[in-house]
Amino acid sequence: MLEKIEGIVIKTIDYGETHKIITIFSKKLGKFSAIAKGAKKPKSRMAAVTQPFILGQFLVYVNSGLSSIQQGEIMESFRSIREDIIKTAYTAYITEFTEKLVDEKSPDGYLYDQLYQTIRWISENEDMDIPIMMFELKLFEKGGFAPTLIACVNCGQTEPLSGFSILEGGVLCNGCLHKDADAIPLTPSLIRLLQVFSRVGLEQVGKISVKPENRRLLRQLLDSYYDRYGGYYLKSKRFLNQLDRLN
Repeated sequence: MLEKIEGIVIKTIDYGETHKIITIFSKKLGKFSAIAKGAKKPKSRMAAVTQPFILGQFLVYVNSGLSSIQQGEIMESFRSIREDIIKTAYTAYITEFTEKLVDEKSPDGYLYDQLYQTIRWISENEDMDIPIMMFELKLFEKGGFAPTLIACVNCGQTEPLSGFSILEGGVLCNGCLHKDADAIPLTPSLIRLLQVFSRVGLEQVGKISVKPENRRLLRQLLDSYYDRYGGYYLKSKRFLNQLDRLN
């Protein structure tokens, strides 16, 4: 079936001397893979539209297995991302993460919109770590291993919440904090931030102001949580960590 599909290129693989297999995340079909014949040729009309992170309109023969791209048109190229190694690294991370966690041909319009909003934010801003964490929490939810953030993971109380337990998988109230000697103490404002990050779309957020020390704490918390529950090795995450150490 020939269909016109809007989507974001989240993965590319060279196939033979002249072709590419690209993975697209779309609102209509979800994630799917398709061969783009001749896309490796410099003068091919498909060369530009099959680059990573491109938002494009694709004319696709959709098959139960590998689909085939007939035509493509760039809607947004996000050029500023390609010209900046840091922006490229962050975008590579969220697209690889998306590719790992979403199922084939399982549409999720909300997650698609959040991926687009996050890529656009990276393209237009220098401050990227908070939008990345917001998107990560939504991917945790998609992957079925999201932390419990609204109420105490042990007793269900909604307040006062005072810490986060990697072991227990979520926030703890004052009365249950003793359940995990390694629980990370968090202020009520930081717990509210995590709740907002997990539930609110990036398009609803204006200026994001979080103290550097709190950003580092939340980053370490999410990294430790993913290391325990995530299960997927991400090459792009390793590169991001190397960049952080250099900085």
